[in-house]
Amino acid sequence: QVQLVESGGGLVQPGGSLRLSCAASANIFSISTMGWFRQPPGKQRELVARITRGRSISYADSVKERFTISRDNAKNTVYLQMNSLKPEDTAVYYCNALRLPDYTNYWGKGTLVTVSS
Repeated sequence: QVQLVESGGGLVQPGGSLRLSCAASANIFSISTMGWFRQPPGKQRELVARITRGRSISYADSVKERFTISRDNAKNTVYLQMNSLKPEDTAVYYCNALRLPDYTNYWGKGTLVTVSS
């Protein structure tokens, strides 16, 4: 079974940076697209960024030019570098992964990012 473990969340000041990591317990051939979602307090979950195994990338408009998603296929790990953080970035961030060929969706437990002075 695929298991996702996030790390890197915490409390940062506005304008600061954090890097989130998510390690998947699966081999390189079973994991396809990986991504990051977030759920701000009192709001619905939203897609932040996603990246395919071939490193095709898409971002939400709200984080474009500030966040960078990347992955290390050898380590089955996806990263989210978050720069110029704003209070509205405060949310629980969830790692997501798709397993092929059956399109099974896996989720991490989430890591809290709080942007506040």
